[in-house]
Amino acid sequence: MSDMDIDHDPSEAQATVEAGQPENQAEKDELEHLFDMDDDSEFMKEVNNPWMPSSKPSGLSSNADDIAGDIHQQLMLYYRHFFPFKPFFQWLNYDPSAKPSKSFLNREICWTLMDDTFIRFQSYRNIDELKQDMVRLNPAKFDLGAIYNIRPKDRHMVRPAAFIPVSKEMVFDIDMTDYDEIRTCCSGADVCKKCWEFMTVAMKIIDVAMRDDFGFKHILWVYSGRRGIHCWIADERARKLNNEQRKAIVSYMEVIKGGTQQGKKVKLPNVLHPSLARSYETVDHHFRNIAFESQEILTKPENWEKMLSVIPDEDVQAQIRRQWESAPTRAPALKWNELKDIIGEEIAEHPGKRQLLENIPRDIMFQYTYPRLDDKVSININHLLKSPFCIHPKTGRVCVPIQIEHCEDFDPMSPPTVPKLVQELNEYDTTHPSPSEGEAKLQDWQKTSLREHVEYFEKFLKGLSREIREKKRVDGASSKSLDF
Repeated sequence: MSDMDIDHDPSEAQATVEAGQPENQAEKDELEHLFDMDDDSEFMKEVNNPWMPSSKPSGLSSNADDIAGDIHQQLMLYYRHFFPFKPFFQWLNYDPSAKPSKSFLNREICWTLMDDTFIRFQSYRNIDELKQDMVRLNPAKFDLGAIYNIRPKDRHMVRPAAFIPVSKEMVFDIDMTDYDEIRTCCSGADVCKKCWEFMTVAMKIIDVAMRDDFGFKHILWVYSGRRGIHCWIADERARKLNNEQRKAIVSYMEVIKGGTQQGKKVKLPNVLHPSLARSYETVDHHFRNIAFESQEILTKPENWEKMLSVIPDEDVQAQIRRQWESAPTRAPALKWNELKDIIGEEIAEHPGKRQLLENIPRDIMFQYTYPRLDDKVSININHLLKSPFCIHPKTGRVCVPIQIEHCEDFDPMSPPTVPKLVQELNEYDTTHPSPSEGEAKLQDWQKTSLREHVEYFEKFLKGLSREIREKKRVDGASSKSLDF
């Protein structure tokens, strides 16, 4: 019976080729050493900086340059020295104790190797075993799937229908390519600070809706490493949602519908739902910068024609077009006012068009700023999503958490790469003496710019852990009250 499924398509439910994988070590009852923050020596074996010579040089090591372009070596170094295994385990375990829970034991992990081979339905008995496999396989990236009713590795021991996903974080995936029809600064895989504002708007709107409208508290935003963002909602209520309930949340949030050939993609009521009315404040705040400045929507005819196509009245389109073409270099803000004025005049002349045209300016603003969701990722509980702290294989950047409180300041070009982490580690070890005997030893990521991102992740975990502990306390008290 195989432990490993190898596939070339992560969307497929079953693997097409199988290969055996030996069991690495016996199950441990406790992993307390993983949570001893003062002494990491047992867990982080062979953690000494391999890029530093035995005697510290006067200048910096050049090894960071030596690994540039060698993604295999970069990944190997990252998994051995920088990946934050402790907090990663704490998150997947959903239990403050060090003993692996079913949430960890029954979680699917999917490895993507450098040759694009996918290894699905992997599961692990403890974090040491997972680390050994990660280092051995040296994956280009890895995805997290659902938590099943049994260990994914043991699924061959039951009927296919008996292998059931039971929980997973509620997730959202926002990809910049879904904005290609409206962004003008970049396209495809490219991204810059200008178009990143679309991601900022998405984070603001979704985060507030999840907290205020659904009562979720434990929300983690993660940079995808290239051109998008992922949202992980870790509340127990969110993890236990079935597909229909997830679909209901997506439907509640979805506003943009329709393909690239469809002009108007929003259909909103005259009086907005309170959630959309709240979102409108964010939309209004960002629309002018996006349309007037960063994306230059009203500067060039090929850009403003897409905006005019949203207006469901060709006569009004023609009037606005003539006005803009008469003075194409007029300031975008003035052109926007002209659009609103012409629509207002048309309604005054033809009151029967009020319902058709009155909210067009508002709808344009939503169409150009509101989040564009990949509904399949959110709806299907067993859908894979790239794990936080992966290395993006195309950019080499770490998929770091984004602090929602400072999301406007996030620069998609700023997350560290492995060569940068190596350089920072070298610089730290060059300028800091080795810890004396009995002194706490820093993990390698604590010596680099990755530290702020891991510590933010740990802050997220502390809030989650407090809630889990409190629930256990309340459940324990309730159980005792039933004893006679």
